[in-house]
Amino acid sequence: MNILFLGTAFIAGIVSFLSPCVLPIIPGFLAYLAGSSDASSQTKRRDIFINAVFFVLGFSTIFALLGILLQTVLAEVGESVQVWLSRIGGLVIIFFGLYLVGLIKIGFLERDHKFAVKKKFNSRFATSFVFGMAFAVGWTPCAGAVLGSILGLAASAPVSAFFLLFSYALGLGFPFLVVGAFTAQATALIAKMGNSFVWVNRAFGVILIALGILVFTNDLTLLGNFSVINNFFLH
Repeated sequence: MNILFLGTAFIAGIVSFLSPCVLPIIPGFLAYLAGSSDASSQTKRRDIFINAVFFVLGFSTIFALLGILLQTVLAEVGESVQVWLSRIGGLVIIFFGLYLVGLIKIGFLERDHKFAVKKKFNSRFATSFVFGMAFAVGWTPCAGAVLGSILGLAASAPVSAFFLLFSYALGLGFPFLVVGAFTAQATALIAKMGNSFVWVNRAFGVILIALGILVFTNDLTLLGNFSVINNFFLH
């Protein structure tokens, strides 16, 4: 079942990247960190990609530390407390799933936030790393529903909290690196298909609602039955 959770967390990271209020500003933000608005030359493309790597390392560090903290705090709770954590986690997942589908509205998640670089260090790599950390701590609200769902999932499976958050960071970081490597092409693709990505969020919201119900009712073993069937055919 951990594989299912980790896969969900990885996909959640990708969905967070595809959030309509985050995606359009990513190429320009990475280019700005690299000190250039022109990604056409080989040197500039390399600089943007390296800064993207440090940016990803920055927010991955924060998510990894958060996972360690959750795992340390929640791993020792009693069985009765764990039951309630699963129920609370399930409700959180359902709640954010309903938000992603569009059935409920949450004011502070609707506000449009932009990344702003107010201070730079002598090293652009250090700047990118620090702002990657700031990106995780001051997470853009409209993508926070997906992260909140993963935190709810972590509450229902405390011993896997670190791996869930790390998997989420990998899912979020992978498209950042792709955009960093192919900034010009990614910018054109985002401009062309940006509006369609909202359906990705809605589809993932449906998945979260179903997963949240199973977590709340402690019926995740139903998904385990699929694993048994798969193992039967694989062997």
